[in-house]
Amino acid sequence: MASSSLCSWDSQRLFAYWRSTSEIITSSCSSSSNFSVFRGRLGKNKPFSSITTSRKDWSLGGQAMNTSKGNLAFTNKSASDDSPDHLLVLVHGILASPSDWIYFESELKRRLGKKYLIYASSSNTYTKTFTGVDGSGKRLAEEVMQVVRNTESLKKISFLAHSLGGLFARYAISVLYDPNISPFPSNDAACSASSRGLIAGLEAVNFITLATPHLGVRGRKQLPFLLGVSFLEKLAAPLAPFFTGRTGKQLFLMDEKPRRPPLLLRMVSDCDDGRFISALAAFKSRVIYANVSYDHMVGWRTSSIRRENELFTAPTRSLDGYKHVVDVEYCPPVLSEQPHFPPQAARAKEAAQNDPTTQNTAEYHEIMEEEMIHGLQRLGWMKVDVNFHSAFWAFSAHNNIHVKNEWFHNAGAGVVAHVVDTIKQQDSSSLYIPANL
Repeated sequence: MASSSLCSWDSQRLFAYWRSTSEIITSSCSSSSNFSVFRGRLGKNKPFSSITTSRKDWSLGGQAMNTSKGNLAFTNKSASDDSPDHLLVLVHGILASPSDWIYFESELKRRLGKKYLIYASSSNTYTKTFTGVDGSGKRLAEEVMQVVRNTESLKKISFLAHSLGGLFARYAISVLYDPNISPFPSNDAACSASSRGLIAGLEAVNFITLATPHLGVRGRKQLPFLLGVSFLEKLAAPLAPFFTGRTGKQLFLMDEKPRRPPLLLRMVSDCDDGRFISALAAFKSRVIYANVSYDHMVGWRTSSIRRENELFTAPTRSLDGYKHVVDVEYCPPVLSEQPHFPPQAARAKEAAQNDPTTQNTAEYHEIMEEEMIHGLQRLGWMKVDVNFHSAFWAFSAHNNIHVKNEWFHNAGAGVVAHVVDTIKQQDSSSLYIPANL
């Protein structure tokens, strides 16, 4: 799939094009199962924005959580010109800690200024990431609320998450979501009533993930270090809980009883467990960064929320000013049915759990993947593809993408710059990526 003529547009024409398109989408989208795609270079300007709203007192309303509060190294303070009004929460991945964000955090602080409170979460360090996406998500939600309660000047909130942290963040925002108050004007044609709401009582601005397995890790080459060998991929699912606990079961879509949908499927809709999709729709922009290759932990398909037939020959030339960032794709929402868990999925899941074969596990995964994509494609996304093919440590792509270590993973500096510029653009634009719920 080649890059379209949008690559040559200047930023103002791209903004105008995206604005007019997003207004049409929510009323005239077809029910096609494929994303409609706009692809172009982001350059120095990116079409996302923020708006200002008033602060509302908010609490968890009695949610029962077993939490670790993290290290909250700040106290209550009244709003002033120098006080931060935008909370940016950094969420690390599996078997990791806040120290993974040292380089990224320093760049964010240097380039975003004092109006941003950059907070690296610490409630799910190391083996705590094995306690399940739901358990980790609840701990993260409680930690975020502690930060919000201790910083009275906050008006906005954004999330930046790496790898498994993206799933933790998706669960956490469903806990923090308040559907009753909207920062958007009621006559805003770009967003539907279902898109409205606050996260932790704050205006939701950016939701950004880096190499996150949004569709789980089941399926061919979804866990790349298994090299796509069907025998190894078949063994991985039953063995995963021994190494990664409940989280492993959930990533392989094998949690819960056969007749109950797996957690990752429930997380692409609003259900009894939480208003997952409405919480995501509350954000002004949703951006996913995906490694097209050399990522040993997370495959391109699951991190970019694409079907197998939607993958394309990835470019190798970097965008101007952003080394290793090779493509930007704008995916407006697709009007489609809500995801469901059909009887054949329950039967396939039961077979995959009790008597796994290559055939029945593949059948189960194909059904689940399609249903998860149906749910997530009801939201508009910006998809950024990253290719470390020319990097010295190319096979460290999973850690390069967020510069886990400045000395070994500094090939990702261009990706960091791209993320920072995307966040900064929110303060100077009025565009909203729409949703069809």
